[in-house]
Amino acid sequence: MTEQDKPKHVAEVNAADSRDGQAPDPQPHERQAPAEEAAAAAALDTAGGAMQPSAVPVSAQSGTVPGGAETLVRRIFTGSGMVSVLAVLLALILGGLLIASTDKQVGATASYLFARPSDFLSAVWNAATRSYIALFQGSVFNPKGSSVAVQFAPLMETLTIATPLITAGLGVALAFRAGLFNIGAQGQIIMAGILAAWVGFALHLPLGLHLLLVLVAGIVGGAIWGGLVGLLKARTGAHEVILTIMFNYIALYFLRYLLNTPAFQRPGESNPISPILDPTAVYPQIFGTQYRLHLGFVLAIAATVLVWWLLNRSTVGFEFRAVGANPKAALTAGINVPRATVLVMAIAGALAGMSGVAQVAGTEKVLTDGVAATYGFDAITVALLGRSTPWGTFAAGLLFGAFRAGAVQMQIQTGTPIDIVLVVQSLIVLFIAAPPLVRAVFGLNPRKKKAATVGKSQKAATTGGAA
Repeated sequence: MTEQDKPKHVAEVNAADSRDGQAPDPQPHERQAPAEEAAAAAALDTAGGAMQPSAVPVSAQSGTVPGGAETLVRRIFTGSGMVSVLAVLLALILGGLLIASTDKQVGATASYLFARPSDFLSAVWNAATRSYIALFQGSVFNPKGSSVAVQFAPLMETLTIATPLITAGLGVALAFRAGLFNIGAQGQIIMAGILAAWVGFALHLPLGLHLLLVLVAGIVGGAIWGGLVGLLKARTGAHEVILTIMFNYIALYFLRYLLNTPAFQRPGESNPISPILDPTAVYPQIFGTQYRLHLGFVLAIAATVLVWWLLNRSTVGFEFRAVGANPKAALTAGINVPRATVLVMAIAGALAGMSGVAQVAGTEKVLTDGVAATYGFDAITVALLGRSTPWGTFAAGLLFGAFRAGAVQMQIQTGTPIDIVLVVQSLIVLFIAAPPLVRAVFGLNPRKKKAATVGKSQKAATTGGAA
């Protein structure tokens, strides 16, 4: 279109702008979009004229609705730590219902449930609370004890049982943070127990030095057994889950073989059991002979602090976390991923090895084929419950130690089977693995609530009225 073809008034305006040294105004359809955007922003800011304009323009606001899903309280209750707490609570509730289902009084009141439902509900409540009170008395504090020492004996037993769970859980958690699945804590505990026990009963050394060598031998045994897995993965690309599971079986059957050889079998015994460790090779008991709690618990606290520092304050820990987040990006950034893989598995094995030392030098004082019990597998649950954080794993180890310590007392007082505790532990794992399920049960799903709140705000702004 030429200048002669334009309408007369448009040509005159353009000519006037040209004489003033300014560019011609855009065409009317080009001016419409900014006007529409301004009108939409004003409508959203004032809710269609129903409110006064805000001091901060709507375009500069963050979009967070005050009092909505992103409030401080909601962020607390939807965080990973709170989800873990709620998972434990939900597992205890379902465990209580399972306990009630096996109670005789509940079965008796169920026969006339619709006639007197209060009797049935009271029986369910009594059955669950009675079992959990017994669990508490057997794991934390027993007010029926004849003395203060007897009253706090359950707590000491809980800490004793929790010690190998904490250190083995730290080994699993550290590997998780580096993107590796250390399913081999069981085998690492066994290998550490073998070396620590041999040093403990075969060598006769002075007090202090002997115990130090026992601890070093156990840590080295676990580190070698875990480091071999890391080396095979780094060199051959084999999956660490398969490797660690196979290494568990190798360690177990190697232990059973050794306990039937003259080097490890106790003289005069036909059972697979080693000689008793020398008194200079065992952990001292913290509060005397009245409790089984030993120095291993103090070392477990020190290991927790060490792992926290390693992950959050050291260069090596940063490399572990970078490899766990994205191995390819870490390799591009110059991190030696194979070296990090070997190192993290060796450290994880060393932490699990501390559990083996705690068993042979602290609790059992001998080596048997049940030295690892199920600590290596329970450590996986502990690490999951602790969200693979050092202090979270420490707290989870205490919780599972309390479950183990109180289960016996619960069965003695109420007749509740010990297997109920295993069911509760399994439910905890289930709920930890499904955080959206826990949030949905407690109505704490942040995404749905946020979408609903934002949707209501937008509807109020576009319709020109309050929601």
